[in-house]
Amino acid sequence: MNLNQHTALYGVIGDPVGHSRSPALHNAAFLSTGLNAVYLAFEGKEIEGCIRGIKALGIKGVSVTIPFKTAVIPYLDEIDPLARRIGAVNTIVNNKGRLKGYNTDALGAAKALEERTKLRGMTCLIIGAGGAAKAIGFMLKEKGVTVSIVNRTRKRGETLARSLGCPFVPLVDVEGEKGDILVQTTPVGMYPHINQCPVPEHILEQGMVVMDIVYVPAETRLLKSSRNRGCATISGVGMFIHQGAEQFRLWTGMDPPVEVMNKAVKEALSEQDERN
Repeated sequence: MNLNQHTALYGVIGDPVGHSRSPALHNAAFLSTGLNAVYLAFEGKEIEGCIRGIKALGIKGVSVTIPFKTAVIPYLDEIDPLARRIGAVNTIVNNKGRLKGYNTDALGAAKALEERTKLRGMTCLIIGAGGAAKAIGFMLKEKGVTVSIVNRTRKRGETLARSLGCPFVPLVDVEGEKGDILVQTTPVGMYPHINQCPVPEHILEQGMVVMDIVYVPAETRLLKSSRNRGCATISGVGMFIHQGAEQFRLWTGMDPPVEVMNKAVKEALSEQDERN
């Protein structure tokens, strides 16, 4: 990678971002396509300062992660209609100082699920009530899935459920709830807290499709337990690669080198496993 004054700068903003494999994903794509660009991780404590930095430094594009996916919206100049309807942004394109927000989480999650199961007519329990839960819930409803929101805190869970027009179930009452699909959208189980599971494991029933959007580690405790109980499991790696490929398309106008991105992420995750 030949970095110089003409190198285009991209990155991810959030807190924390040390676990992120977005730099591996996008830097592999830039190298593969011959673009003079680099992608870095920027850990920020407050969103307003991050936005000022993007504009001041001329950063061309940014991934937005926890906890800024909804907080970032008031600071953007324009919001893509899909992101506005979802109410969450995970991608920013900087066009000559004008920042436009998009949501590629929704598309990434749907593609990852559709690789393993049909969606229309299914029922789904979504664990969590943050920006990713909003995006996934919205997209699944668009695809004919009956969704329920399950969350630890009632206020956030009820707010999201109302916005989606679906039921809310407190996490403490999830026992007995039925779903063909379970999608876990919280950071619970993410490295380094790999022994945590966000739901009571006995609710995982044989034949259920379980997707955890956490991708570090690639197989969380939830996915291990789900596999042991006869569920079909979907790692967060699939969603991560699909949403990142769409980000690359938005930033560059080019078709993403998906296989290259897939290989880079899996190699980065394998190296992480070896270090641990």
